[in-house]
Amino acid sequence: MNITEHLSKEMGLTAQQTEAILRLIDEGNTIPFIARYRKEMTGGTDDETLRAFDERLKYLRGLEARKEEVLAAIESQGALTEELKGAILEAEVLQRVEDLYRPYKQKRRTRATMAKEKGLEPLADWLADESNRRTDEAAMLEFAATFIDAEKEVVDSEMALAGARDILAERLSDDPDLRQVIRAFYQKQGKLSSKAADPEKTSVYETYYAFEEALRTLPSHRILAIDRGEKEEYLKVSLLIDEDHVNRMAEKHFIRNLSAAQRAQLSLAVEDGLKRLLLPSVEREIRSELTEKAQEDAIRVFAMNTKPLLMQAPVKGKTVLAIDPAYRTGCKVAVLDETGRLLDKTTIYPTKPHNDIEGSKKVLKSLIQKHGVDLISIGNGTGSRETEQFVGEMLKEVDRLVHYTIVSEAGASVYSASKLASEEYPDLDVTTRGAISIGRRLQDPMAELVKIDPKSIGVGQYQHDLNPAKLDDSLKGVVESCVNAVGVDLNVATPSLLQYVSGIGSTLAKSIVAHREENGKFENRKALLKVKRLGPKAYEQCAGFLRIADGTEPLDATSVHPESYGACRALLKTLELSLEETRKMDRTHLFARMQEAAGKKSPEEAFKALSEITGAGVLTLKDIVEELLKPGRDPREDMPGPVFRSDVLSMEDLEVGMVMMGTVRNVVNFGAFVDIGVKTDGLVHVSQLADKFIKDPMDVVRVGDPVEVRVIGIDRERGKISLSMKKA
Repeated sequence: MNITEHLSKEMGLTAQQTEAILRLIDEGNTIPFIARYRKEMTGGTDDETLRAFDERLKYLRGLEARKEEVLAAIESQGALTEELKGAILEAEVLQRVEDLYRPYKQKRRTRATMAKEKGLEPLADWLADESNRRTDEAAMLEFAATFIDAEKEVVDSEMALAGARDILAERLSDDPDLRQVIRAFYQKQGKLSSKAADPEKTSVYETYYAFEEALRTLPSHRILAIDRGEKEEYLKVSLLIDEDHVNRMAEKHFIRNLSAAQRAQLSLAVEDGLKRLLLPSVEREIRSELTEKAQEDAIRVFAMNTKPLLMQAPVKGKTVLAIDPAYRTGCKVAVLDETGRLLDKTTIYPTKPHNDIEGSKKVLKSLIQKHGVDLISIGNGTGSRETEQFVGEMLKEVDRLVHYTIVSEAGASVYSASKLASEEYPDLDVTTRGAISIGRRLQDPMAELVKIDPKSIGVGQYQHDLNPAKLDDSLKGVVESCVNAVGVDLNVATPSLLQYVSGIGSTLAKSIVAHREENGKFENRKALLKVKRLGPKAYEQCAGFLRIADGTEPLDATSVHPESYGACRALLKTLELSLEETRKMDRTHLFARMQEAAGKKSPEEAFKALSEITGAGVLTLKDIVEELLKPGRDPREDMPGPVFRSDVLSMEDLEVGMVMMGTVRNVVNFGAFVDIGVKTDGLVHVSQLADKFIKDPMDVVRVGDPVEVRVIGIDRERGKISLSMKKA
């Protein structure tokens, strides 16, 4: 297989783009670096496409490596024919390679291998040989009798024929073309069935106690739910297929122009081979494939939910009072200044069993007054709604305008008990660290969330059932993409944030912070080269994503890469503008200046002309111009901010038909969960997300989106709320 041609066709890229991306990846460049700073080479291929390209490249290279292993193994047996070699080399998926290799794979002792040990393989060959089609049953039995051997426990002709059928049954099961045909038939016509292991036992899997659905329509969340129910021994799962049709397919494929006696023996072998070997094997493969695809879909959902969560707009310049709710142990309170520095901490007891409402109000009012608190951030864990009720009542008694919001505290307990948290706050207890994290998630969601294992962020489905390595790789890619899109302040960033910057990683991140603590702030990007083990390649990969606000080089505060500083200065010189002057201009005026300087009538023509003058490619030049207009711009500014409240609702306050604003907390295959300010998040089923048909909820909503919803159902007994985003 020509990998370059295959990727080019599959990804919709030109051969030139494909070759360039391959070369850049093989040279050790990171995906964020290639996406941002090698646009001329890749034709502006975006980050998402590059990651998909990298993943497919790894698969295809793994496929080619496996082909070589299989070819060598078959050749060592002296069984490699040109036809087989060609089929293996032409295979485009790993499953096909394994199917072709299956007949030559070393097996444990089977009925077929034992029959071969008894010398019965020539009899099996005779039964399948078309040249024997004129022989009758008597001739067959006479030939079978020649294999009788008491020492080998072949006592009569029937036993010899039974052993030959075992060999034929295994050949049928190992036939790569038949397996491919039957696997396709399952995928087209098969059904998955689940039944209760014990119908009397209640469980969350009761929906699947008598369940049946076509494999081709089975959604991933059902597959994962059924898999879990089977694992926990609540369900018995099987695949359903028209076995008579499969039997006819196998006979047509396996039984050719043979005598009646031969056909009778091969029919028995086909029936046995299907029931005992091929169908159970194919069913295991299909179940495994279903699970793998469902997991991939769940990982995709997880990754797509994680991105908007990380890219939530930070709440800057506000003093925040954060509350980590609880019952018996009290609610931990932390007051943070605009930079996230801890100003004050305490514990209040407004919830049961203490119910110290008045005492808790007094403490919070004092903190609000003392520190000029602007916002209150409440974690959504145990006791959250009772705490919210208390805060809402307390704010009515405060002269200062203060709003509150509910913040997801998923993973906060994991972080607060981690080694990282103990290093950051060695003198604070675990719960106070949790409160600080809740407050900082409002001030700078990304900087705080990168400290937590992405699996603990809580925005997916069935994360504990997913392949850990694949989930980690996917989420790491999302975090890396987000961090590099925003950029990182080199002089304040923690190691947990720096490690996601292109080309850095965990070890270099710690070295950078150690160097900063020992030598003071970085004055410019070049000073990074003084960090231990940070060489020219790492510098090339990371420099453009690191920001220095008040250093000796003004361009260090932008996303312009140091390699393009010369081009940037050449552009400014040609335009007869200073960096400060461009910052005060809007796009229209700057483009007009560019056209005038280049003597061109359109911006595109001006970019081409200025590209030749500055030596920068057109795409790179466009990025430079954007930075000149808004240096160090934070893309999160375009994202919706949190929904702030000053009132409180309870389940009892809700009525069908009520319309209100909410915040999307999680998006799954079957809909979106929305926080509307009551104890339980409401579900907007996929059928209620829009007035038109929606296949994927991600097409409509993202985690963190503020949305207007209408209450369409309330189940107070079960604590469930049904919402709609459709027009009334």
